[in-house]
Amino acid sequence: MDQAIYRRGERLECGDLSDELERLRAGAEGFLWIGLKDPTDDEFALVNRELGLHPLAVEDAVTGNQRAKIEQYERSVFVVLKTLRYIDETSDIETGELMLFIGDRFVVTVRRGEGNPLRDVRQRLELEPDRLQHGPLAVLHAVMDSVVDHYVYVDRELSVDLDDIEAQVLADDGAGDANAIYRLKREVLEFKRASWPLADALMTYMDRGAGRELHVDVRHLFRDVADHLRHVNDHIEAYDRLLTDILSAHLASVSVQQNSDMRKISAWVAIAAIPTMVAGIYGMNFTGMPELVASVDVAGTEYYYGYFVVLALTTTACVFLWTRFKRSGWL
Repeated sequence: MDQAIYRRGERLECGDLSDELERLRAGAEGFLWIGLKDPTDDEFALVNRELGLHPLAVEDAVTGNQRAKIEQYERSVFVVLKTLRYIDETSDIETGELMLFIGDRFVVTVRRGEGNPLRDVRQRLELEPDRLQHGPLAVLHAVMDSVVDHYVYVDRELSVDLDDIEAQVLADDGAGDANAIYRLKREVLEFKRASWPLADALMTYMDRGAGRELHVDVRHLFRDVADHLRHVNDHIEAYDRLLTDILSAHLASVSVQQNSDMRKISAWVAIAAIPTMVAGIYGMNFTGMPELVASVDVAGTEYYYGYFVVLALTTTACVFLWTRFKRSGWL
């Protein structure tokens, strides 16, 4: 993607890679910054051949899908950063990978995926020659700071999504989708897998590694990144716990709603059972049933009242049950 020599904080065009490296190793001032984006095997092999990268670091870079870490070797440092990109259309998080090979006179950045482009990082750093004079570690800080800034942005977007889901679950109408909660929790866990290992690796590097030998200004810059990363991790941990509580509240709300629905269904079934039972009894067509012939003589006219009495009793029983269920809150 890009390569350049930086001397006294100024960018110089890079000629033949072998010649430039030979001059740097011979004692010339400055360092080489090579930026690669989804390199082919041949491109990466060329850089490896010229720089003599550590075999274990090369193996990790070729394999990919590594845990965020900072590995310190005898003459170089290998850094793996997980990049995050928030997709507004789907509210998903896309994870990428960014690797850095840091040597005394060179830095190589290898970016895989679309998250966290480094062109703006290089341009901003070139506007600050004082920082570039700190050498490859200034590049490491600038790249790491950019990655953590993207974490902060994704953190804010997740916070908005979390507030929306929380409002839906706690609404009076009981709205909420368990799938949406699970999906957001999965995104939070993906964020957590990217940021938590980096925080541990950075603190270990600062406390036990070459961090003791860093210039005081650079050490303060790395500690500032560590503070931002710690705040993000605190937020992500809180989101994870809150999502668990929201999911429990949603499931409890669904259970309560289901119980309420079952009570209503049971109440109506009980009410409907009365006319069903009466209709079943009189549907047996026994001739000895007194209600079939019950009558009264009025002015010489015989009136059969059994049907009306049974209908009235059935209606009365249904109304009585409906009233009791209504008072108890089942209807």
